[in-house]
This record gives sequence, C-alpha cells and structure tokens, in this order.
Amino acid sequence: MNTVDFSTLGRVGVLFGGLSAERDVSLESGHAVFEALLTLGVDAVAIDLQDNVVDQITQANIDAAFIVLHGGIGEDGRLQALLDIMNIPYTGSDTQSSALAMNKLLSKQLWQGVGVSTSSFIVLDESTDFVEAIAQLGGSAMVKPAHEGSSIGMGFAHSPEELGAAYAHAKKYDAIVLAEKVLVGDEYTVAILNGQVLPIIKLETDRVFYDYDAKYIANDTRYICPCGLSLEEEQEVNALALSAFSSLQCEGWGRVDIMRDENGGFHVLEVNTVPGMTSHSLVPMAAKAAGYSFERLVGEILKPLVR
Repeated sequence: MNTVDFSTLGRVGVLFGGLSAERDVSLESGHAVFEALLTLGVDAVAIDLQDNVVDQITQANIDAAFIVLHGGIGEDGRLQALLDIMNIPYTGSDTQSSALAMNKLLSKQLWQGVGVSTSSFIVLDESTDFVEAIAQLGGSAMVKPAHEGSSIGMGFAHSPEELGAAYAHAKKYDAIVLAEKVLVGDEYTVAILNGQVLPIIKLETDRVFYDYDAKYIANDTRYICPCGLSLEEEQEVNALALSAFSSLQCEGWGRVDIMRDENGGFHVLEVNTVPGMTSHSLVPMAAKAAGYSFERLVGEILKPLVR
C-alpha cells in the first residue's frame, strides 16, 4: 500500500498530448497516468497541451507537474525550462539533461567522450557521398532524425540509393539526420526508477526493426522478461544503462535502449527521459515484472517531488 502523503504537493497537472509526431502515444500515456493519480488520491488535473502552453498551465493553477508529453517540447527541455521559470516542480530530468537526451547526436558524442559504448555513426547532409558513407558504416545503416522518438522517421539502408532515400525521409522530421552502423544482435531495454534498474526486457519483432507499429500497435511483438542473459551479462547491461543515464545527468525515471553486436558487445542506442506509459509501453512492463502495479509505478515517479 502506498504510504506517501501526496497531498503536500497540492494540485498536480498531468501534462500530455502536445503537437509533436508522438501526440497519439502521449494522449494514451497521459490518460493512464491521470487515472492512476486519481486512484492514489492525488488532486490531479489533465492538461492536453496545445500551442498556448503558458496560458494553459497558468489557468490550471497547478503546484506540480507530471510530464507525459512525448517528443517535442516535452522531452527537449523547453517545457522543463518553462516550469522552472514558473517555479513549478516536475517529474523526471531537468532542462539540460532532457535536451541532451533528446538530441541523439550530442548524446552519442558525449558518450564517445566519456567512454560509454555506443554504435559508430555519421551525420548526413546534402553534401554526403552516400557511396562512401554506406561503406564507412559497413554496408548497412540505420537512419534516424536526431530529435524524434518512437522510431518516427527511421529507416534501414543497405545501399547508397537506399541511404539517400532514407535520408530524404528522415529529413522531413529533423534538420539533423544520423546514420548509425547496424548492430545485428539482440535488443534490450532497461527502465530506471529513482536510481534503481528494473528487470531488463528483451525485444523481438518479425518486422525489419522495432518500429512505431511494433512499439504501439502490433500484438505480435515479443517482450521477453526474464531476458535470458546470464547474471554477469545482466550486470553489464545494467551498469551500461546507469552510466548512460547518469552521464547525461538524468534524474527520476527513464529508459535506456541497448543493442548487442555480432561479437557480443553491448552498445547504448538512446536514453528516453519521458518514456511511454501505454498498455504496450516498456517501463510499466518492467515495473510489473518487479512487482509494481501501474499505480505504484506512477506514485514512485511522483515521489521525488514530495518534500
């Protein structure tokens, strides 16, 4: 039973929805979190943020914020900066950490600098020689926008022509586009909750990769927990996830995606500071494997705000 007195927080606004490409996922996450907060006895209000964010938050007269706004201003630090200015405490990582994690280029450059293992990559632009680029990445590449989540805008390329087409597609979503070396091993995800790692989940899909449909729509995606790694391998993955998370100075909760290469090595793909909280989402799944109900998970995410 939850023993935290959330009444000291006052009115908690669930910030969700927004106008990014991840709006639909955020709507589902936000409604789920809002209902959980009500179950916990929290004085909560649901705020579907539009283009008048400042007015909406001001008029809601909230004392704290539970951020479930995926992508866009919810994860890139702008919403966090606004809440700091308004002196409203919020869940998750701060402005700087959110911006770093959302920017796949900067986060990967930082990881390279501090020795956190991540896949090799190049930045694509109009002047890129796609023949040379695909060769440099070993003959195949995963192309992705630098600032999108939920696999939006991503695509595989196995030839210079496919690389050019994937770049053109990703550029529709972001001015900065990365091409990463394709890792052919298994994919894992590690949820982090208040400094602790939750059970690792191994992801399997019959699709080309773990794309938007596989994450949120398809019912044939396989989530394997226990993940099948040895104790030593689990410890290695957990340590890598915590290193990636802490190197960006992230706080509270989040999710680290990790992939294995053909030689058995593990590499960080990205850190998500506002992960999904839908029926298909991985953090609630990992929490359930650790014995947490969805309501308890929501309470634990909110708990650091209680003073």
